[in-house]
Amino acid sequence: MAQSNPHFLNGVPELLVLRLLSDREMYGYELVQAIRDATGDSIVLAEGVVYPMLHGLERDGALQSRRQTVAGRSRVYYSVTPAGSDRFARLAETWRELNRAIGSLLGEPSRV
Repeated sequence: MAQSNPHFLNGVPELLVLRLLSDREMYGYELVQAIRDATGDSIVLAEGVVYPMLHGLERDGALQSRRQTVAGRSRVYYSVTPAGSDRFARLAETWRELNRAIGSLLGEPSRV
């Protein structure tokens, strides 16, 4: 069973959200489901984590939003801005470096 919001995932939700929104715009609940699906239920983020993060990323200029009514429901769709793409690139590189360092510590062969 997947653990919701394990403490070692600090920074990972933002990385995943920016990655998914780099492909296409989505609304909050759709992002929660997409993360769950893409990670085979290994990472399950609560909406209470995702929505404040989306609002913060938008305030920081990494995301932009638009409201649209779909089937009678108003949804806010988010997409990545150029600043958000830059932020994602930095986060992804940091994650790759961390992954290499942990892999090295675990005795895994290094990849170029």
